[in-house]
Amino acid sequence: MQRFRTLFTAAILLVCMSAQAQWQWLDNAGRHVFSDKPPPNDIPLKNIVKQPGKLAIAATPPASAAVDTAVNVGSAAAQDGGITLNETDKDLLARRKKAEAEADAKTKLDAERLAKIKAGDCERAKANQAMMDSGVRISVTNAKGEREIMDDAARASEKKRNRAVIDANCG
Repeated sequence: MQRFRTLFTAAILLVCMSAQAQWQWLDNAGRHVFSDKPPPNDIPLKNIVKQPGKLAIAATPPASAAVDTAVNVGSAAAQDGGITLNETDKDLLARRKKAEAEADAKTKLDAERLAKIKAGDCERAKANQAMMDSGVRISVTNAKGEREIMDDAARASEKKRNRAVIDANCG
């Protein structure tokens, strides 16, 4: 009985190994071809996906590139009017347009938010600059929590910082 199991396991392994000894390549039309014989000489090495004794070679583009290619081909065909799109191509095209619209909307929203922040910074810097230019005594709180009157050096430094903020955010 043990001998039968060993022979059976060996036979299964041989069948599996023979199934692994196949060639796979992309023909000139872009179709996958499976064979137990090597591809013809006119097939470039980059189109050979699998050969006996070697792991799969990355001859096919990644799935995302294939989707982009299909969508690009589909959109060009739809614009030319030469080829009708099937449901999968139409779905891919619709999803791509939707994703592009969402990305554009997000970019626009981010730009509006940044513009609002800059406008707020600009107004605060202008108000602070006007207060510094007025000559009014300004008190600040130090690290110990005590109030101190701002001296001329600190006032000049604050004016310079305000000017930089105004230059960056206003205008």
